[in-house]
Amino acid sequence: MSGIVLSNAVRQNLSSLQATADLLATTQSRLSTGKKVNTALDNPTNFFTAASLDSRASDINNLLDGIGNGIQIIQAANTGISSLTKLVDSAKSIANQALQSVAGYSSKSSVSTTIAGATADDLRGTSTYTNGLAQGIGVQDGAGNAIGPTGAALLGGKEATYTAPYAMTGLTAGSEGTTKLSALGANAPKAGDKLTVNGHTITFASGAAPDKSTLPAGQGANGQLVTDGKGNSTVYLDTGTVQDVMNAIDIASGVLQVTITGGSAGLPTPLPGNGAKIATDKLTLSTSTGSDLTISGSNNLLSAFGLAAAGAGESTIKQARTADATTVNRANMIQDGATLTVNGKTITFKDAAIPKAADYGSGIVTGKNVITDGNGNSTVFLQGGTIDDVLTAIDIASGARTAPVSNGEAALGSTTGSEASKVLSGGQLQISSGLSGDLNITGTGNALQALGLAGNQGTATSFSVARTATAGGITGKTLSFESFNGGSAVNVTIGDGTNGTVKSLADLNAKLAANNMTASIDTTGKLTISASNDYASSTIGSVESGGKIGGTAAAMFSTATAPVADVNAQTTRANLVTQYNNIIEQIKTTAQDASFNGVNLLGGDTLKLVFNETGKSTLSIQGVTFDPAGLGLSSLKSGKDFIDNASTNKVLSSLNTASTTLRSQASALGSNLSIVQTRQDFSKNLINVLQTGSSNLTLADTNEEAANSQALSTRQSIAVSALSLANSSQQSVLQLLR
Repeated sequence: MSGIVLSNAVRQNLSSLQATADLLATTQSRLSTGKKVNTALDNPTNFFTAASLDSRASDINNLLDGIGNGIQIIQAANTGISSLTKLVDSAKSIANQALQSVAGYSSKSSVSTTIAGATADDLRGTSTYTNGLAQGIGVQDGAGNAIGPTGAALLGGKEATYTAPYAMTGLTAGSEGTTKLSALGANAPKAGDKLTVNGHTITFASGAAPDKSTLPAGQGANGQLVTDGKGNSTVYLDTGTVQDVMNAIDIASGVLQVTITGGSAGLPTPLPGNGAKIATDKLTLSTSTGSDLTISGSNNLLSAFGLAAAGAGESTIKQARTADATTVNRANMIQDGATLTVNGKTITFKDAAIPKAADYGSGIVTGKNVITDGNGNSTVFLQGGTIDDVLTAIDIASGARTAPVSNGEAALGSTTGSEASKVLSGGQLQISSGLSGDLNITGTGNALQALGLAGNQGTATSFSVARTATAGGITGKTLSFESFNGGSAVNVTIGDGTNGTVKSLADLNAKLAANNMTASIDTTGKLTISASNDYASSTIGSVESGGKIGGTAAAMFSTATAPVADVNAQTTRANLVTQYNNIIEQIKTTAQDASFNGVNLLGGDTLKLVFNETGKSTLSIQGVTFDPAGLGLSSLKSGKDFIDNASTNKVLSSLNTASTTLRSQASALGSNLSIVQTRQDFSKNLINVLQTGSSNLTLADTNEEAANSQALSTRQSIAVSALSLANSSQQSVLQLLR
């Protein structure tokens, strides 16, 4: 063929056709493979770079299987922990059932002693008391001498008179009962005028006194005077007389004792000699034996009765009682309304003579000017009352003397072992405390000062004296217990509750609680100290449990008794032990079954995961041994475990620790699982990045290659036509040769 000679045109057309065929072959190859770089000859740099990227992506993809297995291994372990947690919770439930079941012992170990008279409030036992006796600073009579020891000195003073300085207009001696108030001149009382007498009010009103049948309960009428029985009165001006006003003043001052019955106010007949009188047209008034006299009012009103000069303003008239050797007379005598409070009971002083009969529910103390209510509260009447009456009322309040009330009378009696209060030769009052409580006296008004009970300065606000108590059955004795079941040793002294001593059952229990013991007492005074419920199976003083008793009171206590098992209760607890042990066995098998592909993170295996192709990026997860021993749990023994609360609480403590361990490991596995899943996602994304980079280097643009293929096909057709034309010219020469 080398001898064949082609024309230049044919040769050029043939060469162009061959080049087009080569390009078309290349384009068709790219379209068929989808790559523009199929061999190193296409683009060495891109070919080998893409090969490296594809190789790394393949290596990382191979690691994904191991990572996926690792995730399943962790999830298997986590599933196992969840199941173990539920089993531990079930075991807790069983232990709690043991705590809530009937105590495993019908009686606990105890020591006891019987203390006569001991109560929960006072463990010391029977105590007896003697009177406490205290003395006031002394009481003088009206002559300034110490009162006699008989106590007969009168509480009230002697009456003192007061004569008005001015004559009464329109009044003649002996006409006070008929002289109307309107006859007293320009300053005669008017409706609404008032006089105040010893704190009581006399009111003047228009018209006539109402009919007694219309008066409210407790009020009574006498002439044109209506009184409330408490010292307050109203005088009606229509037909009211001077005598009505005089009676009202005497009622208010305590000179007259009014008796109200069925709306009538009865006055003594004849009127007492110290009552208000008229002499030479002047009004003469008197104090009572129990109160000084004080009258206040406007000057014009007072002038109508000759008590003041007429004019503007108000005045107060005063007259003090007097005293002598038969009466009590200090700086101020006992006033009406003063009180003494004795151990919470009230003694009231009243400016009146003792009534003939006592009110319902109270009684007149026989031979005394005292009425008592039967509960220790009394009223001492100043008119006729004596120092002895005051001492009687104090003794009734303190319990030093008795005064039971019956049918309006109170028979005075003595309290066994108690001493009655009395007056000493120096005039001092010796006050007895009684046996039922210490004595404390306070007062209102001037009662404490008048009786010499307010101290040397006369300013003390109370007077007191304490009883003397004898020691009880175990007063002063000591009691001790060595440490019992790991508790705190106890050392106590029985006493009055002060300075660290123990008096009440509550005090003793507060001391025993820290040593796992408790105390109780019954109505016979039997004091029992026993093991607490938590340690019902322990014996006080035993070698195993401790708690040996000691102290000076130890000899009084019995030998410690052993606990007595409750058969039914122990059977119930034994059944719970069996249920518990079944769960422990399930914990063991569950931990063994928590494996995946031969790896068990709960069986102590270690999981190592590789995250990159070089093996430098790894994660090692150390497994744990979560069989019962690994969780700090063990099977229980019937008759030893669950027999009391202490042993049950020990099991509960182990279960709580196991729960904490499981939660901690679940948290660790969760954290590792999160890491592994994150690396799994990272590896998948990285593979995608590598493969995309490789494709970007080698993949062909199919649109471009399709266009190239079409163009090359067209070019090839044109080249074939050109080659045909070139051959045609040679055929023309051939025709000439023919």
